[in-house]
Amino acid sequence: MARVLVSETLADAGLDLLRAAGHDVDVRTGLSNDELRDAVAGAQALVIRSATQVDAELLDAGDSLVVVGRAGVGLDNVDVAAATERGVLVCNAPSSNVVSAAEMTVALMLALARRVPQAHQALSEGRWERGRWGGMEIYRKTVGILGLGRVGRLVAQRIAPFDVALIAFDPYVSAESARAAGVDMVSFDELLERSDIITLHMPQTPETAGLLGAEGLAKCRPHALIINTARGGILDEAAAAAALDAGRLGGIALDVYETEPMTESPLFGRTDVVATPHLGASTAEAQDRAGTHIAEQVNLALAGDPVPDAVNA
Repeated sequence: MARVLVSETLADAGLDLLRAAGHDVDVRTGLSNDELRDAVAGAQALVIRSATQVDAELLDAGDSLVVVGRAGVGLDNVDVAAATERGVLVCNAPSSNVVSAAEMTVALMLALARRVPQAHQALSEGRWERGRWGGMEIYRKTVGILGLGRVGRLVAQRIAPFDVALIAFDPYVSAESARAAGVDMVSFDELLERSDIITLHMPQTPETAGLLGAEGLAKCRPHALIINTARGGILDEAAAAAALDAGRLGGIALDVYETEPMTESPLFGRTDVVATPHLGASTAEAQDRAGTHIAEQVNLALAGDPVPDAVNA
């Protein structure tokens, strides 16, 4: 029997799987950094979501750790290199929230194009402003997808019935693979220059940080809409606000931010921006999948079996 420290809220189905394997499941949410370092001592497994920062100091405190499981996709809050140096396996649940993230992307795309939140807010405040909130059809527009991975492909599938032209930039995807998904591969600059709507689906890496900054935004069409449900920092928020101020963009919708939680941004409070607090994976279905999937991975690691979704095996 191993001790599994769960530092953030995990679906009951996942907790039940860990307990069914005979492990001592220690759920300790809301801990400070110091409290977390004390709690991880002696634990063989640490299960987290996106808020817990697993750095070298925390890994040193977890002197008995065998595995760190991230109940979700992104691993930007885990120092994978430091874990590898210490012989700690890191695994995630890469497909747990892809459907929810794709649906969130489409929801934001439509909300931004038709200015739904702005009209709702006006009417809620007692103002009938039918003439103010005119929008843009998605029909027959060109949609550029930056990153044609799991989520990018699901987004393409879901918006294809709008009779859009789908183009993408992804240096790791072949033109043949993209065509099979009904998408044409183009260069980064061509995507910016041609797209009426640009949606981001890349991981956060040193190569993608600030990828869409002032220089790239200057190449976009003046009516272009940009949606970011991937990771904060890929879109330069200050540069995006400046582009909106200069009339070089039509609008922005974002669910992710360079620093989270985020309550102050140059993009907040604008009528040409739709902003949500990282809700991409916030569905009951995604949370159940993430919880059960990561529990299965942690159980395998603790049993000494191969872990399919280990990122540093």
